[in-house]
Amino acid sequence: MIREYEIKGEKLLPASEGEGDVIIHVDPDEKLRKKLVDKYGLDEHTLNSALDPDELSRIEFEPDHRAIIFKRPKNYSGEEQFLFSVSSFGMFWFKKELIIVTSEDVELFESKIFNKVISIEDVVLKIMYGTIYHYLGHLKVINMISDSLEQKINTSMQNEYLINLFTLEKSLVYYLNAINSNGSLINRLKQNDKKLKFSPESLEMIDDIIIENEQCYKQAEIYSNILASLMDARVSIVSNNLNILMKKLNIITIAIMVPTLVVSAFSMNVKIPLSDYGQAFYIILGLALMSVLGFFLFWRYKKW
Repeated sequence: MIREYEIKGEKLLPASEGEGDVIIHVDPDEKLRKKLVDKYGLDEHTLNSALDPDELSRIEFEPDHRAIIFKRPKNYSGEEQFLFSVSSFGMFWFKKELIIVTSEDVELFESKIFNKVISIEDVVLKIMYGTIYHYLGHLKVINMISDSLEQKINTSMQNEYLINLFTLEKSLVYYLNAINSNGSLINRLKQNDKKLKFSPESLEMIDDIIIENEQCYKQAEIYSNILASLMDARVSIVSNNLNILMKKLNIITIAIMVPTLVVSAFSMNVKIPLSDYGQAFYIILGLALMSVLGFFLFWRYKKW
């Protein structure tokens, strides 16, 4: 899938084929990749790296363009079972054109920060800015899911919710690695500002991006530390809930055995008291009920 956009009137608008300033290639096949390499002179290894979810963020300087690999949150679906993962995408930044290669169909320009776009340089920096807000949005969702799972664990005796928490913790590790990798790239952009010839406004935006990315990293780190530090306590809660259930079952079992013992004693095939008494049946039932009552009074006294 190919989508094209043009910068017109300080806005990024959809464009016809061959007229776009920004061209997005979604999950290109081998044929399209070869075409990109031949037409734009892209490095084949860098192009493949842009579609590799395990690739670290980086920038490479080519003779006629800059190749940037950036990490972004992967679109979440219910089939992921609470696993939030990351993906990579590539931005090949030419003087008057930007080629974006991504492995999944995403809306890169949906944020309000794209209401005013002046140049290709603006588009590149605002994509980075928007990606950080995307991470923050996912972190809020992870926090909400974590709170919901914690409430369920308080009454749970199964490992299902614990496994979900472990998955969320794994997701945060992925996010921390990706955000840190993006931060290194953004810092390198600032270090090479003279080589990249950024405008004063762009340099100011880069400073804002660095601050936002650091705050995003710290927030993800806090969530990760909270999940990790409280995981043992949550495991203990599930174990304690199971122990409480076993205790209740044991009490019920003993409560049933006590009257059974009384009734069994009066049902032996030998000469026993009350065997000739007409109201013996009701007396025995009364004794059974009194034994149950005595057991519960003893249980309350011991505070079991």
